[in-house]
Amino acid sequence: MTENAKQPAAKVSTNGIVAWWMHTWGDFQSKHPVLAKWVYQIFYFFVFSMGVTIVQYLIFTFMPYLLGKDLAGTEFMWPQVNMSLFGVDFTWSLLGYNVVRDAAGAVVIGGGLGYFISYEVGSFIAQCINFPLQRNITFKSHGNPVYQAMWYFIAWVAISLICNGFNNLWMPIAQAYVPLAVYNLLVTFITGGVSMIIFFFVFKIIFPEGEAKAEAE
Repeated sequence: MTENAKQPAAKVSTNGIVAWWMHTWGDFQSKHPVLAKWVYQIFYFFVFSMGVTIVQYLIFTFMPYLLGKDLAGTEFMWPQVNMSLFGVDFTWSLLGYNVVRDAAGAVVIGGGLGYFISYEVGSFIAQCINFPLQRNITFKSHGNPVYQAMWYFIAWVAISLICNGFNNLWMPIAQAYVPLAVYNLLVTFITGGVSMIIFFFVFKIIFPEGEAKAEAE
């Protein structure tokens, strides 16, 4: 009897919170429509981006082990520029990663062709999930999906190259000083953070304001 009495009260309380929030948000939208639109887009963009970042992290972490040490020990780098930073000698590249070895010289999972494949597969899968969510929910686009997907793909390739070049400056140093799990976390969030900022403004271009209205006319 007591539990049955509590349930309606909890439901009323929840409904009251939802009603209060909807009223508050509606009032904010009516007073600040432009700002409200930015807040809405940034919020959902961040939530979806963080969700796919988790997907990327899982792939970055486990796929290299599935690919094995043969690919981890296969060097795939272009171009190859020898560098030395913070006491760590490494080869910088725009594509690919150094082969990681332990103190004894044995190949360690987390570099080479295996990690490059894992990185690109993880990033591609994440973007395949991210694109429809951002297009349909965050930016509520009604544009040509093929055209938008094409520009999204071009942006993804360009951003991936930028991130790869940036990552290959600090990743060899991180590999030398931090555990693999922490290393993957750093790669995921640093890369995700940089690409997330760039992608937000790419989406603002791909999904222009007033697009739906223009098409309806």
